[in-house]
Amino acid sequence: MKVLLISANMETMNMPPLPLGLACVAAATGRAGHDVALINLMFEEDANRAIRSSLENFCPDVIGVSVRNVDDQNMERPRFFLDSVREVVANCRSMCRAPVILGGAGYSIFPESALRYLGADMGIQGEGEVVFPALVERIARGAQVSDIPGIYLPGVPAVGRSFEGNLDDLPLPDAGLLIPPGADRRNLWVPVQSRRGCPLDCTFCSTSAIEGRPIRRRSPDRIVRWLTDLRETGYRNFNFVDNTFNLPPSYAKALCRRIIRADLDIRLWCIIYPKWIDAELVDLMARAGCRQVSLGFESGSDGILRTFNKQFGKEEVRAVSRMFGEAGVERRGFLLLGGPGETKDTVEESLSFADSLNLESLKITTGIRIYPRTPLARTAIAGGVLGPEEDLLKPRFYMAAGLGDWLPERIAAYSVSRPWVN
Repeated sequence: MKVLLISANMETMNMPPLPLGLACVAAATGRAGHDVALINLMFEEDANRAIRSSLENFCPDVIGVSVRNVDDQNMERPRFFLDSVREVVANCRSMCRAPVILGGAGYSIFPESALRYLGADMGIQGEGEVVFPALVERIARGAQVSDIPGIYLPGVPAVGRSFEGNLDDLPLPDAGLLIPPGADRRNLWVPVQSRRGCPLDCTFCSTSAIEGRPIRRRSPDRIVRWLTDLRETGYRNFNFVDNTFNLPPSYAKALCRRIIRADLDIRLWCIIYPKWIDAELVDLMARAGCRQVSLGFESGSDGILRTFNKQFGKEEVRAVSRMFGEAGVERRGFLLLGGPGETKDTVEESLSFADSLNLESLKITTGIRIYPRTPLARTAIAGGVLGPEEDLLKPRFYMAAGLGDWLPERIAAYSVSRPWVN
């Protein structure tokens, strides 16, 4: 079968993201014996022309469209991204009779409502490396597909979903699948995922809907072999997109030791949960090449941290931040303001706390994007912020009572004299 995979994301946000998940699906589909082509609309000057050219020249039997983000999570000026994806799907269907299949992190959060909105033939929730090749094989035989776990069809109940227990059984893509021709090797950050799943259950988070709760890992040797291959191709900057790089700590240390032994001379950027971190792990990360960490602490109020179901307090955040700063690792902090229980006093507490950390950069978000089947969604329904039947595909936000007008003005005033806030 000839399979065309399209990364529909055209939003850069913090950096131009490479479609790691879709490239992994492409590698798995190719390994299953199919002829695979991948186009990344992020790097195309004219998306419609790129799609038309691929359809006419490649003539696919199956089309997969990856949905990375649904919106930008910005309460003040929200941008909804699915209209452009809907145009991609419509163009595919108007130019080609091949079935259009949705997937990706954004789709997995809203499998039913996104399928309706985008007008595709079917969708895959969760990991596609196993499900998508199986689906293509069924389509080739003209067999039934509705009993495949994770498959969504219009108006047909889904049959649950499954997760691959051993990530080493799934292929990693080579540079040609993941990285567009002519990419700037010196400045491009290549995404790396060594683990999937998160058991931490932060009240607002959608990660478990995408990856599940149990943590599943690739072996450190497998990750380092892949990094070595990319390093030999000329890439040096790697962004670990694992939801929590330091969980579990024993794995993080083993991975860092393996990277150090390989002597790759690379730069790493990791996401850190500010707990379960000791001086040994910080030292190993720095020696492995870690130059920046994203500290997801979200609040400087212990009361709000408990409301978010965080497993740490602000003094643990302070200690972790200090260790990375002393190791010469840049720290990017995050504040998420306006959630349940937030008051003007807790906002001021968070801002003062952020100042005390002397971070290299700080991202402040006002209002919390509500995702389905999260504790935050249940709180919003109980408080009358949401109706119980809202599917939340179009962005809705939680803002604590009395802060809606004041909070954006306060953050604007706070940011004026702090150029590191963005």
